Amino acid sequence: MRILIATSNAGKLRDFAGAAAVYGVDIAALPNFKTLPEAVEDGLTFEANARKKSEHYSRYAPGELVLADDSGLAVDALGGAPGVYSARYAAMEGAQGAELDADAANNALLLRKLAGVGDESRTGRFVCVLSLARDGREVASFRGEALGRILHAAQGGGGFGYDPLFYFPALGKSFAELSAEEKAAVSHRGAAVRKMLEWARGNNP
Repeated sequence: MRILIATSNAGKLRDFAGAAAVYGVDIAALPNFKTLPEAVEDGLTFEANARKKSEHYSRYAPGELVLADDSGLAVDALGGAPGVYSARYAAMEGAQGAELDADAANNALLLRKLAGVGDESRTGRFVCVLSLARDGREVASFRGEALGRILHAAQGGGGFGYDPLFYFPALGKSFAELSAEEKAAVSHRGAAVRKMLEWARGNNP
């Protein structure tokens, strides 16, 4: 089976491909993704944005299953922020450097927002919602979560986004310190991908 993914994010492609490999499913980038008109991500939930993207981009690959995701970090002490705005958190707040290095600016803003918050209150979750669509209509959606804690400083040189600040207690590491295999086994994206692949195997779309 082949599923096309609507992203140009190399980190996401690695995560999806790593999780899907054990199922014998080929995850490939949607051809010419960067040249396609962008989907409007104005939904208030991860589910809404994932669906908007999958339905939009599937129109450019007739007959193919197209996968889109919306994912982000929800921090309890911040009322679930940055949430659906995770990727553009710093930019929305006008933070300096956001246009040059979004990940670094987002992480710096998150640390500033949590300054003075103790370990016991720095809980949060990574959320990933996957939407599969064909020819402009959603076929199914899947949600995965990973529970953890926000560190006071970055740890690890791998991963992307908020991974260096997200501590996963069960393994005693940040997401940026995990191997690709470890991350696929415990991450929000890995959990959602496994649900999707189990569904795909049973439904043979």
